[in-house]
Parts: sequence; structure tokens; C-alpha cells
Amino acid sequence: MAAAPSQAPTPAPVRMATFRQDLDLSVEQLNAVLDLTKEVKQSRTRFSAALKGKYAALLFEKPSLRTRMTFELAMKQLGGDVVTQMGLIGDREPLKDVARNLGRWTDVIVARTFTQQTVDELAHWSGLPVVNALTDMYHPCQALADMVTLREKFGRLRGLKLAYVGDGNNVAHSLMLCCARLGMNMSVATPLGYAPKTSVIAQAIEFSRISGARIEVMTDPVDAVQNAQAIYTDVWTSMGQESEAEERKKLFAPYQVNELLLSLARPDTLFMHCLPAKRGQEVTDAVMESPQSVAFDQAENRLHVQKAILLMLLQ
Repeated sequence: MAAAPSQAPTPAPVRMATFRQDLDLSVEQLNAVLDLTKEVKQSRTRFSAALKGKYAALLFEKPSLRTRMTFELAMKQLGGDVVTQMGLIGDREPLKDVARNLGRWTDVIVARTFTQQTVDELAHWSGLPVVNALTDMYHPCQALADMVTLREKFGRLRGLKLAYVGDGNNVAHSLMLCCARLGMNMSVATPLGYAPKTSVIAQAIEFSRISGARIEVMTDPVDAVQNAQAIYTDVWTSMGQESEAEERKKLFAPYQVNELLLSLARPDTLFMHCLPAKRGQEVTDAVMESPQSVAFDQAENRLHVQKAILLMLLQ
């Protein structure tokens, strides 16, 4: 009798060591996060004890609703727990001392900070995996949740076009780096002087040559939204820029996502926003409440994608 064919071995899970910025993930890891997010979202019970006995330190220099709630819920729904600290990191004692204490007590640090340098130093001194929960340069968890949302709505990412209209900020940076590596086209329209950083644009264009994506940066929002499957915007004035608020309102007024701009894209175009939204500024209330708005799907997917990130870091 012929021997029964042996079963193919189960592939080892794709792991990640840290998530200080978007490019800490290879393209393979990026796709693995998206795939694992789908699994996590479909079955809470399957992963409910996956991180039992693990603890996350949540450090927030900026106020937070979605980021804090979704990371706390993610860790607890995976069987772990969190400790949370609000306020400037390194204000009462050197940051390197804070980091080394946390390295003795916890398993992962999730940090929402004013500067990217703070996240990088936490990783250096703690010896723990560190998750960027927003810095001045990147918002990688948000961008991953956005990719999950688009894939759910369209069944694919490659070949889609995302138009980003407004301030070329941390969200724009992370979206550009994701799109360029996943084969998504992206157009970014900002006022003069408010484009994404030239270093990020250069990185995105370099990746786009490999993936076949088309990355464009311009000043005309009407040109940007042509044939876009999704139009994305963010607040015009981020935390820490309050002194610029009035000037920015004037400069960014032509970049408001309203019913007219939405109508200039495609009939099936979605509206996206990372929230919180300043209704009447970067977006009208009518667009936020329209059937085309997926802003709250994005917010929901923050929970699921962050579960996937924690699993890939800690399992």
C-alpha cells in the first residue's frame, strides 16, 4: 500500500519586531497585517486568549478617543491588559529612564507623541516593541485601517485611486507609503507650502516604480479627485498648530470636501476621514453624513488592525 502523502506544514506566522513607522513593515508584513485583520474581525473568540499574561504600556502626550479606546479594547479582547499614562513623556524624569522602567514591567509600548524622535528613543532604551500611535511624521495604524476599509469595499487595492485633499501631514505620509507599496494610485492636493515632506514623496515614488502605482502631488483639488475611488481629508490644523488655525482656514478653504468636489470624482467614490472631523471646515456635514462616507468604518477597523499588529508583535 502506498504511503499516505504527508500534509504540508503550516506556514510560520509572519512576525514583526516593532512598528515605529510604516517602513518598519516589509511589503510581506504589510499584506500579512491586512490578512490577519480580516481573520481577527471575523472571529473575536478565536483570539480571545492569544495575549493572556501580556501587558501594554499606553503613553499619550496628546488627547485621544479612537486611538486610546481601540488599543485598550484590542489588548483586553486578546486576553491581555494595559496601563495608561497621559502627559509629556520625559517631563518628570529622563525619557531613557521612563523607557527602561517600562522595559522591566511590560511587553509592548504604544506611544502617541508630538515627535517621531520620542517614539524612536522609547524603542532604543526600552528594548521592547514600540507601536507608533501617531507622531508628527506618521500615523501608520490609521493608514492600515484605511487600507482594510478600502479592501472591504472594493475587494482589492491594486489599481484603485485614492485622492487626498488638504494638509500634507502625518496621515498623508503614511497613506502615500502604503499606497505606493500596495500598488494603489494616489494623488495629493495641498496649498503651496503644505505638501508632504519631500523625503516621503521621494520614498513613495521609489516604491511606486516597483509596485506600478502612480503617485502625484499637486495643488488643484479638482484635478486630484478625477477618477478617484475614494477622497480622503483630515483636519486643517493639527494639535500643536493652534496658532496657525486662522491663517490655515483661509488657505485651505478651496480644499474643503463638499458635495460639489465629491460629485467630480466617480459615482461610487467613497469619502474617508481619520477623525475627529471639523464639520464646516475640511468637510461639510452633508458629506460626512452621506451614504458615501466610510469614516466610521475606518474607525471600527482601527480596533481590528491594531489587534493584528499586537498579535504579530507579541505572539
